[in-house]
Amino acid sequence: MGEEELEIEKTSPACADDQREDEVRKVKKKKKSLKEAVKGEKRGVCHVRRVPPRMDHVKLRQVLSQFGEIQRIYLVPEAAAAQINRKRAGGFRGQAFSEGWVEFMKKSVAKRVANMLNGQQIGGRKRSAFYYDIWNIKYLSKIKWDDITDEIAKRHAVHEQKLALELSAATRERDFYLTQVDKSRALSSIEERIKKRQKVQQESGEISNLPSEQFEPKVIRQFPQKKPVADEAGKIKPRLSKDILAGVFGGQ
Repeated sequence: MGEEELEIEKTSPACADDQREDEVRKVKKKKKSLKEAVKGEKRGVCHVRRVPPRMDHVKLRQVLSQFGEIQRIYLVPEAAAAQINRKRAGGFRGQAFSEGWVEFMKKSVAKRVANMLNGQQIGGRKRSAFYYDIWNIKYLSKIKWDDITDEIAKRHAVHEQKLALELSAATRERDFYLTQVDKSRALSSIEERIKKRQKVQQESGEISNLPSEQFEPKVIRQFPQKKPVADEAGKIKPRLSKDILAGVFGGQ
């Protein structure tokens, strides 16, 4: 018993040190998260409703960074169908983006940029592909970057659900088509065997008692019949009243 107690006493300080290190790490993480939250309250987000062709996040940062410090940029890639149609029409063959968000380090800078650039020509070098494009940018008040990431995650989830539904519908259609193909092949093979058997019997002089028509699938159609309505109007004959008859014959 004495040796076991000594071993416990030797290992207990190490465990205590590990617990202290974990607590210190947790405290540091909390402080870091609080600092990030405070910094996030000071930041402002702008929504770029239309991203010009041939403009990516690098070029967008180069253009907007001259107005203020930028923290993050996210651009939504163009839909696959729109990209295919654009390439077929002979347009820009690279990666294009539909919309995007820009996070500035200060709210005041984000507001000033949105108010100053919205509806204005992008400009810059005349040789650039988006020189004559117009800015379509708006400041998002009371919107933080976490809200945008949540919205993007929801969009991705909805897109994945749509893809799963389309895939399941396609698999059902494929399975139904394959079953119908198998049935048609089975029926055609039956018909071929019957024809071969009849041919052999005709050559040997025998007459087949089983015509091929009885193996064909019979379609039974039933048409609902309506019961005829009795013509009671013809049975009822008009009758003159006794007063009218008396008046007519009495006048004579």
